[in-house]
Amino acid sequence: AAGLAVPAQTSATADGSRTLLWMSPDELLLVLPRAETAGALTALTDALATEHSLVLDVSDMRAAFAVEGPKAEQVLMKLCPADIASMPDDGVRRTRAAQVACALWRHGDGWRVIAFRSIRDYLAEVLARAAAPGTGLAPR
Repeated sequence: AAGLAVPAQTSATADGSRTLLWMSPDELLLVLPRAETAGALTALTDALATEHSLVLDVSDMRAAFAVEGPKAEQVLMKLCPADIASMPDDGVRRTRAAQVACALWRHGDGWRVIAFRSIRDYLAEVLARAAAPGTGLAPR
């Protein structure tokens, strides 16, 4: 119903505009263009009508950040205790960035970080400071 294969544990499946993320044994997160949300909610609710399930739009509860560029991985490695460098291309990781919960995955040549909207401003500032020139990023 999501238009994507169910990802393996700690991984994602994607088709370009849609990404389905494994978040936990009983939770998947579908990231898609906002214009497709209503249709996806209906399709998923209908497809899972006979299953014990809950389909929700959590868009307004989350904030998403793109961390891109040749040093994107280094920026995240400064903030996250996870072994980001060893994550596979389709890997998904729930971790922390500084002291706040987040999830991250590779997206093209960069990364996506998603967290609760309530800490959006803090996380934006932490990411910006970690990426600032002169903060110890190794040359590439």
